[in-house]
Amino acid sequence: MKIKDKLCLSVATLFGVGYTPLLPGTAASLVAVIIFILVKNFSYFFGFTVFSVVISFLCCGRAEKIFGQKDCKKIVIDDFSGMLITLLWIPKKVEFIVAGFFLFRMVDIIKMPPADKIEKCTGSKGVVGDDIVAGIYANIILHLARLALKIFS
Repeated sequence: MKIKDKLCLSVATLFGVGYTPLLPGTAASLVAVIIFILVKNFSYFFGFTVFSVVISFLCCGRAEKIFGQKDCKKIVIDDFSGMLITLLWIPKKVEFIVAGFFLFRMVDIIKMPPADKIEKCTGSKGVVGDDIVAGIYANIILHLARLALKIFS
């Protein structure tokens, strides 16, 4: 295997997290939560999120071909990136972090439109796209909940 392919697999599996025997996507989402908690500067977190999304699109299609399986469960950088998107502009409070985590996992499983259609696409678009949509939906729901809490408290 070429070094480029090995690097691609390392990134796509989030440096081994994808080999977790149970719920590798959930494990990758937990890693994203840890990153969110550790990175104190919003600009750095935002830049890291953008970088993660870009690198996901660059690696996931190739990793899918190497694994020889459509949206292989070992490819988890897409879940990681989607979780990072969920946490953008969210307060670093336990209740929002926990709600964001569960919201993202739920929305990712449900595959609300257009995620259901995007998931059927080939290559990186299909692997990463549905998680990006799930992250955006979960982020919007969290912000609506924040707004409702402000209005009704």
